Amino acid sequence: MFQCERVFVNRKQKKCEIRLFLEVSLRTNHRTIKMKQEDNFKHQGMRKQLIDSIRTKGIDDERVLEAMLKVPRHHFLEKAFLNQAYTDQAFKIGAGQTISQPYTVAYQTSLLHLKKGDKVLEIGTGSGYQTCILLEMGAKVFSIERQKELFDKTKDLLSSLAYSPKLFYGDGYKGLPSYAPFDKVLVTCGAPHVPEELLKQLKVGGVMVIPVGAGDVQIMTTILKTSETTFETHELKNFRFVPMLEHKEWGK
Repeated sequence: MFQCERVFVNRKQKKCEIRLFLEVSLRTNHRTIKMKQEDNFKHQGMRKQLIDSIRTKGIDDERVLEAMLKVPRHHFLEKAFLNQAYTDQAFKIGAGQTISQPYTVAYQTSLLHLKKGDKVLEIGTGSGYQTCILLEMGAKVFSIERQKELFDKTKDLLSSLAYSPKLFYGDGYKGLPSYAPFDKVLVTCGAPHVPEELLKQLKVGGVMVIPVGAGDVQIMTTILKTSETTFETHELKNFRFVPMLEHKEWGK
């Protein structure tokens, strides 16, 4: 009799656990679906105005602008900052990091001259906004983030938005040698120098876009790898980026 009662209780408990699991799953799926659908006509209109303003500043790569039209930037900021999401300015996102100014995102992306299927190493995942632009352009993205808090948050966010880059928590200076070579390398933080390891992981004919400078201002630089040992470098405009971290402190 005791054994029968225990079986009954266990079955009842099992049913409760299953029901609770289903309820939690449904709530989670509802939140995910709701998040994906939070892109109404107002958001899209604000986004179009932002893209039009970027176009007037000299960005004429329509593939880049079309990709930016597809990615709701407000998903990468707290809900209270909707208006700021669609202004052409950088914004703090925590852990001492920022989501880049949309113009900067467009400028860097256009310098890559992406082709569909390109394998891209991104140094500095940050909010994941730039990552999603690359994905929308058909790139295969491998992205490294040094800040654990930001890495965890962005990983969950991109998954909820149905984006599937390869995300890694680690030192951007070291790159991802086991996944090399890469067609393109994009560095989204200010580097005091060009890391040798990243040059090694760029394939011949590949392009790196990196802001270089140890001070408050960096020079946007493109590097074309012409052979295993030779490179063609071009220095372009000045920008301001958060520093590229090595062992969590600049230069260490």
